[in-house]
Amino acid sequence: MSATETEPEAEGSADAATDEASGSADAALADLPPSAKLVYKVLEYEQPLTQEGVAAETRLCPRTARYALGKLEDHELVTSRVCLEDARQSKYRIAE
Repeated sequence: MSATETEPEAEGSADAATDEASGSADAALADLPPSAKLVYKVLEYEQPLTQEGVAAETRLCPRTARYALGKLEDHELVTSRVCLEDARQSKYRIAE
């Protein structure tokens, strides 16, 4: 085997690890309500967002956005941190 033949395998294993991580998120998302799936997809593109920002971007009512974020946090798909601009709010992002 030449060195060039082993390089694609090494790249493939890195891609497989990424696919495996996204696959586990997809499996966890399958059991969640549609609002939680929508919030997750919005956070993929627009993170970090406050709860108010999530409601605005998804056009969900604030109560539904809060429920969806809670479900995502329960399944450890989303993490929250205190917002530095306003300590009364949290910013949500996709868990790594």
